[in-house]
Amino acid sequence: MHLDARTFALLAAGGSLALLLAAWGFQYLGGLAPCAMCVWQRWPHALAVAAGMLALVTPLAAWLGLGGALATAGIGGYHTGVERGWWEGPSTCSSGEIGGLSPDELLAQIMEAPLVRCDEVAWQMLGLSMASWNMVLSLGLAGLWALALLRARRA
Repeated sequence: MHLDARTFALLAAGGSLALLLAAWGFQYLGGLAPCAMCVWQRWPHALAVAAGMLALVTPLAAWLGLGGALATAGIGGYHTGVERGWWEGPSTCSSGEIGGLSPDELLAQIMEAPLVRCDEVAWQMLGLSMASWNMVLSLGLAGLWALALLRARRA
């Protein structure tokens, strides 16, 4: 069985659509509100889904899909590092250092904190958070996009 470029592109776009649907399911059915970086990871998947539709017309759209998959994998990797405390996340969605703050400064930091923090894991499976799973699965989708490009080149 020989899969062509369009088939690989549609598989990759379908994977991004499945990840978007899962994220919305966790949010709307499971009650897990997304943090800012979780939302950031959704946009490149939307781009990849659109690229899958465009790939039906032109195989060059696979470059957009590949870029989307790599972008969301990168954001997922960055988010994973924030969750694990390897580096600090954006001040808009992570807690800052509280040592040495006065009570008034601490209260101000608490009041300005987002409702959903990016540096806390809301759900995990097999030791990986949703951000980590997004990164791993998106790298796999990037592989499918790369295969679409290779097949388009040979055609």
